Amino acid sequence: METDRAPLRLVHTGTPDANHRRGLDAPSTLSTGPRPIPRNAIERLNSVRLLSLDACGRVLDWMSWQDAACLYARDAVAWTLGEPCLRVHGGTSRLTGEQSVLDLPPIIAARGHARVSALDPTPTLTNAALFARDSYLCLYCGQHFNRPQLTRDHVHPVSKGGRDIWENVVSACFNCNSRKGNRTPQQAHMPLLAVPFRPSWIEHMILSNRNILADQMAFLRAQLPKKSRPIS
Repeated sequence: METDRAPLRLVHTGTPDANHRRGLDAPSTLSTGPRPIPRNAIERLNSVRLLSLDACGRVLDWMSWQDAACLYARDAVAWTLGEPCLRVHGGTSRLTGEQSVLDLPPIIAARGHARVSALDPTPTLTNAALFARDSYLCLYCGQHFNRPQLTRDHVHPVSKGGRDIWENVVSACFNCNSRKGNRTPQQAHMPLLAVPFRPSWIEHMILSNRNILADQMAFLRAQLPKKSRPIS
């Protein structure tokens, strides 16, 4: 369909109550009508990530609404799950005079299959991912801290042959990190409260997104092994 070039306008679909049940706490000012939505509401909507799958239903990554719209434009969507959570208004057709509208669901499977080498990749070790894995707790004193108050501590010090890998790092507050120093937990008499582990890709997906919608969380939890560690 031929359209005039026009800025995309993003709005929330559904009623506030329905949106809350899907996992997005939407302000009452959001509307699917012609009125533009407030800038802070747009920022919140832009923070929403859609779950990207391949045609077999294997989890690939989080994607923005812009990337999802491109999949639809290329006719590359194989199937979807969940009720629409975002609506994109596009240009106006020169033939019909109607404005294009695209309703985006929370889970989108693209045509094609992921390469075997791309399945279940090792999550990149970053401080943000590490602190999320450890629930923003210092694994020495057990207290909860904000992200700026946490550090990455190497259980077996790097200077003594320890590696910078998931299985050898934990979240630690500045005080405990300084107290432990260049020693192992045993040497410092500071036992760990939990064993560090390497998250699976699905665990990493859950940990890396603070705005997961209900449909997305249900789908991701169903992919976790029955004996997987609990994800908050």
